[in-house]
Amino acid sequence: MIIRRAIEADAPRLKRFRTDAAAWLSSRGSDQWSTPYPDELLLASIQAGDVYLVHQDLAADPLATVTLDTNADPALWTDAEMQQPALYVHKLTVSQPGRGTGLGALLLDWCGDRAAHSGATWLRLDAWTANTRLHAYYERLGFHRVRTVTAPEAHGSGWVGQRAARFAPRSLATLEMHMG
Repeated sequence: MIIRRAIEADAPRLKRFRTDAAAWLSSRGSDQWSTPYPDELLLASIQAGDVYLVHQDLAADPLATVTLDTNADPALWTDAEMQQPALYVHKLTVSQPGRGTGLGALLLDWCGDRAAHSGATWLRLDAWTANTRLHAYYERLGFHRVRTVTAPEAHGSGWVGQRAARFAPRSLATLEMHMG
């Protein structure tokens, strides 16, 4: 697995990850990600170096993407929680060829390893409030539900979970390339 930082030229592919995932979710009865993500926020995340693409090899289309940063949403996390060292997973998306292969779990382990190496205590994420399948998936991977926020400011993604940041086992061999 090759994990590389996204560059601005990757923006169209990142947007396609979201629209493809929204169509797949819609076919399952979910309105998650039905609203386009603002271009300026996507570009800001790319420019900050927080967006990653996952490839089987660099000649192939990416299989997944994740944004990993220190940006806690104040609508979801309390002031006390935001004072704790944590990294936050956003927009984790696995494309059709990678779904069901364990790639999402592997990528979350990679994120947890990055969090541990940064000195963070927690790896945190939020999920679409009504997507109970996704909640169960995260719980199977060791995340525990902190709360569900139903306030409009949560924008429908109010299930928040966390697990301890932890170093990945040595079997998680990744090559990380920084492009751009």
